[in-house]
Amino acid sequence: MIMRSFLLALLVGSASAFAPLSSVGRTATVRYVAIDTSEIKNGMTIELDKEPYKVLNFSVMKQARGAAKMTIRFKNLKRGKTIEKTYRAGEKFETAMIEKKKSQYTYSDENNLFFMDSETFEEVIVDSKVVDDKEKWIDEGMELSLVYFNDEVIEVNLPSNYVYKIIETTQAKKGTTKPATLSCGAVINVPGYLEEGEMIKVDTDKAEFLERTK
Repeated sequence: MIMRSFLLALLVGSASAFAPLSSVGRTATVRYVAIDTSEIKNGMTIELDKEPYKVLNFSVMKQARGAAKMTIRFKNLKRGKTIEKTYRAGEKFETAMIEKKKSQYTYSDENNLFFMDSETFEEVIVDSKVVDDKEKWIDEGMELSLVYFNDEVIEVNLPSNYVYKIIETTQAKKGTTKPATLSCGAVINVPGYLEEGEMIKVDTDKAEFLERTK
């Protein structure tokens, strides 16, 4: 009986080591994965020289002789700088080990934005430089994801679609568009029939009006 219990525990432990990664509560972890140039995608986070770099875009240059080359434009998520590097086809990379935690925006000051971790309810302070131009889309009480690398927030992931209130706009004819200031402070073009106080859904990636909501 003892031997059977020992073997069962050993098998369960071994199986869990190869089980697919799943989110625990509201936290998702992306582990190190070895990839090559054929697996590079826009938005992927790679570790270079022990720092996290996000793939902004890439291009492949085929050659008459020899292997193709890939030029990748990266953004250093800790320093904010962009770089370009060229690699031979098949060169290896390691994806960065990052952690995404659901959080809620609470308030901001001149230099920082303050969030509440949705799982632990602890306050998280993020430098406005990390948030960068995404700050204009962050609305009061917005739920989003904070991306961590070595326990440091390196990026803020916004909802791709979000509902905002129009707080300022002008009169315009139907069939035309006009600028409107949203509750988050961003300004976008909206259909002429919309009025102040209305709620609209916006694509935060493209800064585009999607639809009127209730």
